[in-house]
Amino acid sequence: MTTTSTSFINRSTAILAQLEETGQLKQLQMIESPMGPRISIRGRGDVDCFCSNNYLGLANHPNVVEAGIEGLRTYGAGTSSVRFICGTFAPHESLEERIASFLGVEASYTFVSCWNATEATFPTLCQDGDVIVSDELNHACIIDSMRLTTAIHRGVSKCIYKHSDMKSLRDALVSATEKCSSDGNIFVITDGVFSMEGDIALLPEIRILCDEFEAVLVVDDSHGTGVMGETGRGTHEHYGMAGTEIDIFTGTLGKALGGGAGGYVAGKREAVELLVQRGRPTLFSNALPVTVACSAKAAIDTLANNPSLVHKLRTNVAAVRKGIAEVGFEVLESPTAICPIIVGETAMAISMSNALLEMGVFAIGFGYPVVPEGAARIRVQVSSAHEKEHIERLCNALRQLKNG
Repeated sequence: MTTTSTSFINRSTAILAQLEETGQLKQLQMIESPMGPRISIRGRGDVDCFCSNNYLGLANHPNVVEAGIEGLRTYGAGTSSVRFICGTFAPHESLEERIASFLGVEASYTFVSCWNATEATFPTLCQDGDVIVSDELNHACIIDSMRLTTAIHRGVSKCIYKHSDMKSLRDALVSATEKCSSDGNIFVITDGVFSMEGDIALLPEIRILCDEFEAVLVVDDSHGTGVMGETGRGTHEHYGMAGTEIDIFTGTLGKALGGGAGGYVAGKREAVELLVQRGRPTLFSNALPVTVACSAKAAIDTLANNPSLVHKLRTNVAAVRKGIAEVGFEVLESPTAICPIIVGETAMAISMSNALLEMGVFAIGFGYPVVPEGAARIRVQVSSAHEKEHIERLCNALRQLKNG
């Protein structure tokens, strides 16, 4: 019989004690209802939810739920295999064709999460002599994918540019050109919507620079798909760009698209096929559950048939942003559904978040290491499912918080 290392237990206990002492210890809230604008939390009752990625209210939409139930009845609970053995079902094909047509690209391929999709992208597509150029505020999945890539391919280099700074991006591309081998490729990767700032990438300007330096443009639009653009196709549509102007998309099915979980890579057919053949997260991990694939396709169809969902979201976002400003809090300006209220210190953000929850409003405080030291915030996220009364209760709670 073995025993756990005493030094490991002591170290872990000390870290947890420090987190609790500094007010940074996270508490998991147990939700006992479907996800929606108002949810039930164990021990707290019903609260207004302003921290969900359920931007279009599709997580509990009848079409999405019924499609998942029917998929469960027809195909069972699990795929029991990776895709290339016996884990590819007809709904995977249907969903991937639907994602590609929705984004206006050649092909797509699904994974169990967008983290997996991003983790597969660079280690699979990059080779020694390539260079990855990344915005400094890109999501953690991109950062970890780059770390994994440079660990696997020691000859791959990386350059980081200042957030949405096109001069810095140009300088990074000049440096990347010097580092890139004669037969290498430069990849520029950016979030479409930045999850902590709520701002959007300058995609038209980035595209121009990518063309100038013959770089491959990769956009993680997890927080943009379903939210940005007239019909919710994403940040590229917001700018009037065609899907084909983005070489590779990564994205999620578990936020605005309401499919419950799952991610995808979409874009050039050759890139997608390379991931099918060599992407380790798909070669060595089970396929996306079929019930999720069915729900996700139903979510995309529901959005495509109801563009009013996007318009309602836009109206709600404007009302929330106006309300926060009138209360007197600073909120980062943006057209997105992410409204970060900057408060400074991590402990303050968590304390304010807890106070809001006591008042029946669920909005999470974020601090270091998710955001830089001194830039802690309460991230308010808006859904098209929110009604006027939800928004009024949010603003009233913020007003009580502001007035002490």
